Amino acid sequence: MKFQGVLFFPVTPFTADGSLDTERLAQHIESGVAAGAGGVFVACGTGEFHALTPEEIERATRVAVETTAGRVPVLAAAGGPPPVARDQAARVARAGADGLLLLPPYLVTAPQRGLVRYVEEVTAATDLPVIFYQRGSARLTESTAAEIAALPGVVGLKDGIGDIELMHRVVRAVRAVPGGADFQFFNGLPTAEMTAPAYRGIGVDLYSSAVFAFAPEIALAFHQALAKGDEELVTTLLDEFYGPLVALRDEVPGYAVALVKAGVTLRGLDVGGVRAPLLDPTPEHVARLAELVDRGLEAVRA
Repeated sequence: MKFQGVLFFPVTPFTADGSLDTERLAQHIESGVAAGAGGVFVACGTGEFHALTPEEIERATRVAVETTAGRVPVLAAAGGPPPVARDQAARVARAGADGLLLLPPYLVTAPQRGLVRYVEEVTAATDLPVIFYQRGSARLTESTAAEIAALPGVVGLKDGIGDIELMHRVVRAVRAVPGGADFQFFNGLPTAEMTAPAYRGIGVDLYSSAVFAFAPEIALAFHQALAKGDEELVTTLLDEFYGPLVALRDEVPGYAVALVKAGVTLRGLDVGGVRAPLLDPTPEHVARLAELVDRGLEAVRA
């Protein structure tokens, strides 16, 4: 399972009564695939994994699999307590997913050997290829990363920490392991485009794009400019769109998800609000987001 291009992390739409809106999820995913997504990661961080039931994760995965119809890989998330993660892995496999994004356990500071054990227990319960997401308290040393990368079924590592020096050592350590040349690394920071140039410098070209969910034109233009070495457009988008977007995102905790969801609605598909403990953006913040989108679209159309 190899990825190319922009990786799409759809939001999870909810109806007026707060239940999963499978029809609008299908519309959202179809528009993303049609726009050129290189892969669909459903019910993950941007999709409010933290607020979904296991049954909702399974249903969302099935919608994604049916909608994409094999055009691009579909992955879904699992995480938390090992028994829960194993159950979620079984559910997304049953729904037809091509792989699993394994999030770390919550509210636990584990030793390195414990993190390896966690991945071992989940991967042993599924035949799906697994990408491990290091973030929060799941901070891997280079030796631990190499050990996890060598586990059967583990095909990738997504970084949500942002320590470039550590990540460089991790990449080098994994690449030195037999078979490590094919291992895939992902920049999984919020608004990953802000750090994409730095990650490319250490050999990590893949990244998750939350912006693709509501402004695929901007996300694709940035990705293409970065790949072609168009520094002028990359700099313009970082200065005029991504930088101000990050500043707005950082004003309220949880806006890394809530702003994305508001952006999808802003662009014409009403996907509802976010579930607690997140909060929907204020009207003022939505207006600022609209201005930023207009500015970004103007830049890529110039």
